[in-house]
Amino acid sequence: MDDLEMQTSSSNPQLSVVVIALCKGIIDRETDHSLWQSLLTLQQPVREYVKTLGLEMILDEAEGYAFLRTREVTADEVQLPRLIARRQLSFHVSLLLALLREKIAESDASGGELRVIVSRDEILEMIRVFMPEGSNEVRLIDQVDSYINQVVKMGFARHLKGSEKMLELHRIIKSFVDAQWLAEFDQRLEEYRKQLMPKSGDA
Repeated sequence: MDDLEMQTSSSNPQLSVVVIALCKGIIDRETDHSLWQSLLTLQQPVREYVKTLGLEMILDEAEGYAFLRTREVTADEVQLPRLIARRQLSFHVSLLLALLREKIAESDASGGELRVIVSRDEILEMIRVFMPEGSNEVRLIDQVDSYINQVVKMGFARHLKGSEKMLELHRIIKSFVDAQWLAEFDQRLEEYRKQLMPKSGDA
């Protein structure tokens, strides 16, 4: 048994606790401060352990979150089966993530609060301009609630306690929605806009 295997055994159960938590999703400083401190203390053995699983840990100490993603292998490494499945997002969930990413950027640029909070009504208005004119209002609200619930389930936002219509955005969106992601999404957005434009003869 090598050093790493020994650390993940009963000699260091906290390492197992941290790795299992990462395999389940995001470790967030605000929601579990004790686990966050364990992660900071054990980050090197955690990185080494998840590497054996074909993963890498993304850790942002300033923003207070960590998560796992599939590690890119080099030419002389064996490609392991994916442990973390790819998530195929619908266009509208992708659109919502892009809009929320923009909301965080605007808040940062204005020097506002670290916490970025938006209401369901704000989100509704942001998405409305991308929906076909004359959309059924009740149906639109149901759709937006569905998109919001998916974003919350993925860990990109959370409902404020006592106010289900207010959302606090998680800064992990900045890692997920990077420049390449936005560039690819812009292409899809342009195609979508063309679909919404009235075709000649429609008038």
